[in-house]
Amino acid sequence: MEFEKGTVVISKAGRDKGYYMVVLDEADGYVIVADGKERPLDRPKRKNPKHLQKTNRRLSLEQLTDKKLRTTLRDQSLSFRGKEIS
Repeated sequence: MEFEKGTVVISKAGRDKGYYMVVLDEADGYVIVADGKERPLDRPKRKNPKHLQKTNRRLSLEQLTDKKLRTTLRDQSLSFRGKEIS
């Protein structure tokens, strides 16, 4: 499954199950994601793509900061079911 940069995803497995994250990149068969809080942009997480569920939402990664990312994911998570990122 291909993940485009900026796609909002939901973690389906692991300690972060149910959390919303944004795709930053793909490398070596893994997807690099961040949420702005537990995984800031300068310390992203490497996730197996089968543990992620795509949403139909996309974010622009230009001039994205951790605070903007947290706020955006929190606002978008209110329109989805699942855990909120605060």
